[in-house]
Amino acid sequence: MFPTGDDQIPGKGLGFVTIVFIALNVLVFVFLQGAGANETFTYGYAAVPLEITTGDDLTTAQVIETSEGEVQVPQEPGPNPIYLTLLTSMFMHAGWLHLIGNMVFLWVFGDNVEHAISRGLYVLFYLLAGVVAALAQILINPDSPIPSLGASGAVSGVLGAYLVLFPRNRVRVMIGLRQTLLPALAVIGMWAVFQFINGIGAFAVSEETTGGVAYMAHIGGFVIGLIAGALARSAGAHEVGSRAY
Repeated sequence: MFPTGDDQIPGKGLGFVTIVFIALNVLVFVFLQGAGANETFTYGYAAVPLEITTGDDLTTAQVIETSEGEVQVPQEPGPNPIYLTLLTSMFMHAGWLHLIGNMVFLWVFGDNVEHAISRGLYVLFYLLAGVVAALAQILINPDSPIPSLGASGAVSGVLGAYLVLFPRNRVRVMIGLRQTLLPALAVIGMWAVFQFINGIGAFAVSEETTGGVAYMAHIGGFVIGLIAGALARSAGAHEVGSRAY
């Protein structure tokens, strides 16, 4: 199930900040990460749990034990202080599919949230959701040298806020080759259930893999989004909502 569009707030148009965030993600991936080819930048500026918990910038490969034996995880010099990777990592991606998937979700759901809470608050909320998401992932494996990156945590925050503010909005989704309309409550709700189910399993995961989906980051960002959406709604943000209100 892949979203392609939604009900818009009448008279509001495109979300300027949402477009800027999308552009930044694309520019970072293409020009700084070299579309995935510049591993020095990618490993240096991704968020590494062990770096965040110790405050030390790892610059040499770290060896971890996996079910297939020892694996070396590359490391490169990062920003100073290393905690800045909590911000830089949310504008980086592991590949084109990772980037496109996140940006489509941000494009579909971001503009309504931006209009509902104002541009300035939207910037702060997006960055906060991304940082909290990264910290949530670090919390379940604080000694891991495996880098994590991507806008998924911040985008999950946008989904959480959207769910609270526009639960009955219609969302156009592709199911196989067929396009249909579903309520946002159903679309985001199914997405959230999937994240929470997989996130529970993440508590039992050790360093047996060198990659994968950071489900706890998704959950952390989503929870922040729910809280932000509830605060915005209590302040009257839903009054500018779509036809569903």
